[in-house]
Amino acid sequence: MAGTLYIVATPIGNLEDMTYRAVRILAEVDLIAAEDTRHSLKLLNHFNISKPLTSYFDHNQQFKGERILNALRQGRNVALISDAGTPCVSDPGYNLVRDAVAEGISVIPIPGACAAIAALSGSGLPSDSFTFAGFPPSRQGKRRVFLTALAHLPGTLVLYEAPHRLEETLLDIRETMGERQVVVARELSKIYEEFIRGPVSEVISAAALGKARGEIVILIAPGEVLPKETEALDTLLQRLLDEEGLSVKDAARKASVITGSSRSEAYAEALRLRNGTE
Repeated sequence: MAGTLYIVATPIGNLEDMTYRAVRILAEVDLIAAEDTRHSLKLLNHFNISKPLTSYFDHNQQFKGERILNALRQGRNVALISDAGTPCVSDPGYNLVRDAVAEGISVIPIPGACAAIAALSGSGLPSDSFTFAGFPPSRQGKRRVFLTALAHLPGTLVLYEAPHRLEETLLDIRETMGERQVVVARELSKIYEEFIRGPVSEVISAAALGKARGEIVILIAPGEVLPKETEALDTLLQRLLDEEGLSVKDAARKASVITGSSRSEAYAEALRLRNGTE
């Protein structure tokens, strides 16, 4: 009989967030697959758990995945953990789960900490509907395409970001989505836990004051969702300029996101409307 693959959530910072069940499962399994064995060994030592460890991450997942599956086929129970939080959320663990499920191997999740959910619950933004989109692309061009595609979605958007790209990603959010309300959550569950809330421009200024560390969660409030056919570009621009009092640049940015028109087209049309010339 095949073994069981346990997907075990670990703390994202505060070791007190480790569940009793997670400690018991890690102490009972035959093998623990970890993103970084050195990092995970500190966690296991803290809870006096001594079990065989093997690494499982992006660059060795194909080779190590097969070895882990072989262990499961032989009846050994395996726990999959990540460096922090819930495995398979923005990490390669889903490949192992997919392959285990395909072979009829039992997969049991052990719930616990998750940075995205912790940040959403403390953000103050709508949580009845949200989209988790993981890490944006690192290159600006691809990142702006990525963000533009998300701009029309209903509900709150939840992203992960590395600290050294926080400011440029916030700038691209402003460029592609306009002046939305955002929340930056960092150092979650740690001593210096911080939530920065406000319009994206204010958050950019506030975030620049401190030195960002660790994994960061960015949450973006829902924006105005209008199907392209509901309002023509010129009508929308006229409303943004006159009723909402936006500048030509801001009206063009917002209209291009809503309608899918190019920024240059929207800007030229906004200038024409503002100047009252054909």
